[in-house]
Amino acid sequence: MNKNYVNFLAVIASLGGFLFGYDTAVISGTIGFVKDQFGLSTLMEGWYVSSALVGTLLGVSVAGVLSDRFGRKEILILSGVFFGLSAIGCALAGNFTSLIIYRLIGGIGVGIASMLSPLYISEIAPAHKRGRLVSLYQFAITIGILFAYFSNVWFLNLSTSGQLEGVGTLTNKLLVDEVWRIMLGSEVLPALLFLILLFTIPKSPRWLASKGRKSEALKILTKIIGETEAQKEISDMEINLKKESGGIAMIFKGGFRTAIIMGIALALLTQVSGINAIIYYGPRILEEAGFKLNEAFGGQVIIGIVNVLFTLIAIWKIDSLGRKKLLLIGVTGIIISLVAIGLLFFFEVNNPYLLMTFILSFIACFAFSYGPVIWVLLSEIYPTKIRGIAMSLATLSLWIGTTFVGQMTPWFLENFKPHGTFWFFAVCTLPAIYIIIYIMPETKGKTLEEIEKYWISKSK
Repeated sequence: MNKNYVNFLAVIASLGGFLFGYDTAVISGTIGFVKDQFGLSTLMEGWYVSSALVGTLLGVSVAGVLSDRFGRKEILILSGVFFGLSAIGCALAGNFTSLIIYRLIGGIGVGIASMLSPLYISEIAPAHKRGRLVSLYQFAITIGILFAYFSNVWFLNLSTSGQLEGVGTLTNKLLVDEVWRIMLGSEVLPALLFLILLFTIPKSPRWLASKGRKSEALKILTKIIGETEAQKEISDMEINLKKESGGIAMIFKGGFRTAIIMGIALALLTQVSGINAIIYYGPRILEEAGFKLNEAFGGQVIIGIVNVLFTLIAIWKIDSLGRKKLLLIGVTGIIISLVAIGLLFFFEVNNPYLLMTFILSFIACFAFSYGPVIWVLLSEIYPTKIRGIAMSLATLSLWIGTTFVGQMTPWFLENFKPHGTFWFFAVCTLPAIYIIIYIMPETKGKTLEEIEKYWISKSK
């Protein structure tokens, strides 16, 4: 097995996760500035945050169909183009409407990458390390989030430092008077890197096999896992492809129906746990707890660091402990943390650092469970012929949950108050416990073809 080669491919594909995380988190530092500049109401503030998520829904909706038809690599390249256009457009937007349009375009890029990056990694990864390699995608998301937090703090400090006095009009507008522009525009650099590197990766061997291009698929798999294993996997693919019939209708039959319902449910539940309420509105929540603005931004950076560090636990243990155990431990910790955060707000405990402790506990539990495991599961539980469209449906439900949280969190905080908001998220997380224990199979160490055989057996 060519470890270096498969790691190289996984890292490049996971850059889509970096851009996903960066795009998701960078907005948190701009909300207050954009709200003041354009005089936004609470609902319009929510629309500014969730507009990119609406674009994401569109991106996810078309990514499966397009990637099943044209290939994973080609549509990932398209996502890189959208990321770059969005960054430049947001930096130069002349009014709120054009800003929203470019956020929508960026959202399309996020939607495509959020589905295809883990899917591509899953389809090129050897079975014994698939969990670890797909988890790199979530790790890249957390790195992207952390970079966005650091860049927001750096640009904020630069804009108030007085170092840029006397610079040109455009530079002053981007870096001082309307610093949110450079915060959003800075994404163009990683977008360009992602776009260039995508041209160096091969097509997905499993996509090639599904199109009858066996010799091309075999050549790529041989380079990754060696000739003997490659021949075996190609043979298993051919056997399973012959059993797959009925096109898209497959996902509504027997075991595949269970797989799609489980994937949709878990994807939705990851988001209504409240993770993006903290990612998007962290500074506001921390300010309500007693932190000053600069401290709140600093707290957001700490959240980002914890997110990164605890995702490493998933990368380390997901292929040994398995998906089920990581999820069960993490989700239990998430619920306990959410209830505790709600209690601190309810009883008005005037200790922001105690609150920060439980927020970090929530982030840590999410980072080694929900965060990485959901992408691993969604990328591996569906049959080859319809993997793109099936994963699109599940990922679409994830982004519907994200859009709901992004749009409604300001309203929740205003009407439910912080304690009610966090308790609401805790209640929404409870059903995951049942799904993990009673419905979800353990997939560690199994090839994609073996997992597919499991669902086929459930169809009988």
